[in-house]
Amino acid sequence: MISQEMNDSLTRVGPGSDAGEVLRRYWQPAALLDELEQGRPVVPVRLLGEDLVLFRDSEGELGLIGRHCPHRGADMCFGRLEDNGLRCPFHGWHFDRNGQCVEQPGEPEGSRMHEKIKSVSYPVVEKNGIVWAYMGPGEPPAFPNFDCFRAPSSHVFAFKGLWKCNWLQALEVGIDPAHASFLHRFLQDEDSADSYGKQFRDTAADSGIPITKVLRDYPRPDISVDETDYGLRLTALRHLDNGQTHVRVTNQIFPEAISIPMSREMIITQWHVPIDDENCYWYSMFTSYTDPVDKDLMRQQRLKEHRLPDYAPLKDASNNYGYDAAEQATETYTGMGLDINVHDQWAVESLGAIQDRTQEHLGKTDIAIIRYRRMLRAAIAAVKEGRYQDLPMQKGLDLTTLFGPVSNDAIAKDGDWSKATAVADAARRAACPWDATV
Repeated sequence: MISQEMNDSLTRVGPGSDAGEVLRRYWQPAALLDELEQGRPVVPVRLLGEDLVLFRDSEGELGLIGRHCPHRGADMCFGRLEDNGLRCPFHGWHFDRNGQCVEQPGEPEGSRMHEKIKSVSYPVVEKNGIVWAYMGPGEPPAFPNFDCFRAPSSHVFAFKGLWKCNWLQALEVGIDPAHASFLHRFLQDEDSADSYGKQFRDTAADSGIPITKVLRDYPRPDISVDETDYGLRLTALRHLDNGQTHVRVTNQIFPEAISIPMSREMIITQWHVPIDDENCYWYSMFTSYTDPVDKDLMRQQRLKEHRLPDYAPLKDASNNYGYDAAEQATETYTGMGLDINVHDQWAVESLGAIQDRTQEHLGKTDIAIIRYRRMLRAAIAAVKEGRYQDLPMQKGLDLTTLFGPVSNDAIAKDGDWSKATAVADAARRAACPWDATV
């Protein structure tokens, strides 16, 4: 357990907050590109407790500026998209994509007051289906050459979902390898031929054993955590009865992302992005090492579980997450259906809007959570003391040389699990149609 003061330090994200100032020094997912691909490309964005509006101007460029007009505070989401910018309908003040006021049509002729008026604005870029924002000081950092960024757009599908809880508890479920044997336990195994686009439905590496059976039958993994240039590498070993070892390598990418294998074909890189202190979005980039992603199918699969335009899940606390006692007895550990996102959502939302960590008791299997919190605390201290060069991925490292990270499942037949995961990853990358070398 930790103190309330420490819990507040690690979780709260508004301007000037401890964790918020760390997060602002990294690119943050702000919206899906799909949200802008409509008749009027203007969408509200609430990010790190700040209310913003994202729009595409007539030159096709993106702008992310304050949601409320600097004049009287009217909502710019209802602004007129014209004259290569966004115009407030209240008094006609006009702003370009950098937030600069360029016209005040109701002010006296010749007034230059607009030159001194500027809305908050942040740099934004598009990367494989997601619009990214940098909300920190100085020049934005480069993007690392992770697989989700270097793969062609044909091989990456992006989606997001709303969770009504603090971002840290959402992240921490993703760096907890032990929970998969329980929370995502299926009491029956599905045919892996129907696994496309779904997590934990494939077979374990080349063993022919459903991954659901491995997780169910071997619930006590040996977990090790290594610090890397990008964050943490997690290795979970499940020693099978036949002398073989199932190896699952996942990653924490600082500050709030994870990278995990979804199947032999795809990995998921997922950011847990604070909307504010008590709500967050997960943004996932599904990256294929084989064929182009069937984006229509994967979007349809996920829209069966989410509503638009806010990407809120259809199952939530208001309907008990679809809990069915009969299903819990015969099909799933949770009784909440086959979508593991619902399982995770229940787990993290049921902790409360902000988990009370003064009452928790971490075990040995929580080693990655413990190591991550230490890393975040060190980053908070570095920012407070102006030691920005000590932040992960900002230590003078050339981020274009940062590849991977390796996320996969493998079977070690001779006990050499390190070699087994390296060989499995190398084979996947060698056969990849795009340059996936590391």
